[in-house]
Amino acid sequence: MSLEFSADEPVRHVLVADDEPHIGRIIQMKLERGRYRVSLVSDGRDALERIRGDEPIDFILLDIMMPYVSGLDVLAETRQLPARQQTPVIVLTAKGQDSDRRRALDLGATDFFTKPFSPKKLLARIDEFFA
Repeated sequence: MSLEFSADEPVRHVLVADDEPHIGRIIQMKLERGRYRVSLVSDGRDALERIRGDEPIDFILLDIMMPYVSGLDVLAETRQLPARQQTPVIVLTAKGQDSDRRRALDLGATDFFTKPFSPKKLLARIDEFFA
């Protein structure tokens, strides 16, 4: 099932931060088939640089375990930035423990997906925010 978009609907910018290149590319390809523009970074330091910047970001996908800065630390700082406090964030992780889920949600994550996950379900969840 493909979604139809009107010509005047804005292209949404999604920041994907995941240190596993194949997962990042799968997410990017799936989102770009929809009406999304994707910026892909492979570590927490690069994610923070983008998040601290002025470029509009409509949605953030964060892996927990990344080099330099963890996804949870990125999430915590994101929620401290006035311009990003309301930006939806989905945490993606191979660590599916309840404590990780609880911590992510306590820090302000919008949702939590455990790897492996369905890219189709992830896209559907993101689409829900802009419906």
